[in-house]
Parts: sequence; C-alpha cells; structure tokens
Amino acid sequence: MTTDFGYNLWFLVILNSAIFIIFAFSFVKPKTKLDWRAFGGFSAFVIALFTEMYGFPLTIYFLSGWLGSQFPNLNLLTHNSGHLWQDLMGWQGDPHLNPLHLLSNVLIAAGFILLYRAWQVLYAAQREHRLAVTGIYARVRHPQYVGFLTIMFGFLLQWPTLLTLIMFPILVIVYHRLARREEESMVAEFGEDYRIYAREVPGFIPRVGKNKDVPRVHGGTDHT
Repeated sequence: MTTDFGYNLWFLVILNSAIFIIFAFSFVKPKTKLDWRAFGGFSAFVIALFTEMYGFPLTIYFLSGWLGSQFPNLNLLTHNSGHLWQDLMGWQGDPHLNPLHLLSNVLIAAGFILLYRAWQVLYAAQREHRLAVTGIYARVRHPQYVGFLTIMFGFLLQWPTLLTLIMFPILVIVYHRLARREEESMVAEFGEDYRIYAREVPGFIPRVGKNKDVPRVHGGTDHT
C-alpha cells in the first residue's frame, strides 16, 4: 500500500467533479425545472463523492476508530485506504483492479451510454415535435433517470461514503417523484397518446426477454 497522503487535493475535487458534471450535462441538456432538479441531484452526489475521495475523508474520519481496531496496519490517510470495499473484503493488490471496482467502471460507462442514447432519441423527437417512443424509450419511459442512478450506483461500488450512501436512496425517491410529476404533465398535455405509451412501456426497469413493439401513438412533443 502506498504511503502517499491522499487528501486535501482540492484541485482534483474540482477537476473530477467538473469533468463528470459537464459530461453529463452535454448528454442531458436540461431545459425544464424537472430536468434541472434531476441534474442538480446528480451533480450534488458527484461533488460529495469527489470531496471525500480527494478533499476531506469524512467517512474515514467517522470510522477511524473501528477501522483502526479491525485493520491495525492500515494507513487511513492514503488514497488506497479510501477504497473501503477493498479493506472490508480483505483483498490485496491494487484496489483499482478489484472485482467491485472493475464492475463499477462498467456501470458508470453503461450509465453514460444510456444518457447518450436517450438524448439522441429525445433530440430527434424534439426536432420532429413528437413523443420520444423509439430506441431506448421503447424499453423504459425514463432512461435518463435510470442512467443517472446507474452511474451513482457504480460510484458507490467504487468509493462508498456515508454521505453518498445516504444520498442515493433519497435521490431514488426524488427521481421517482420527478418522474410522476413529469408523467402528469405529459398526460395533461398529450392525453391518450401518452397513456397508451405508459401502459406499454415500464417506467424504470425494462421487461427482460421481451421485445416490445414500439407503442403506436400519434403526434406530440418530447418527454424525458
């Protein structure tokens, strides 16, 4: 394990937070209040994550007594020690290569791909002034929320902290409520077209093993 001090690196906090937030922004391009609330929740999660990863290790501070007794040879002030799953599982070697960390990379990448694919369909629907019901929107009604949650869950596997573990279930509830409000506005504006779509396509979890046909709806505008 390295003995390098891994915290108070606030430049890395700002740089990494900015990279992921700007990257996500380029895919979702929030416009409505609901869009900005969803994006704001994701941004807060990312900032909290990188603050503990490179700034101040709040979780390590609170758990220092227990970690010190369980792992007496562990240097809590190194970056590698912040990979708590590595410590708790007793894995040796580079924590960036442990199974959970590798899985987290896959989930984070999958989340961003989902955001991008959702944006492609949504952008086309906006230009044609219709409901977005093709591509990933033929599988789930809220792929952008699913993308955000997938990325955040990936980060939890990579670098769990007390704050992000508290934030994640709260954001799940927030996104579910935002989705409900969004659907209410869609029904109010587009009526039966959206009701048909909502009956055919799940909100967040696609039906595994079923190739659902694209719901037949008439003209309308986009939705997220």
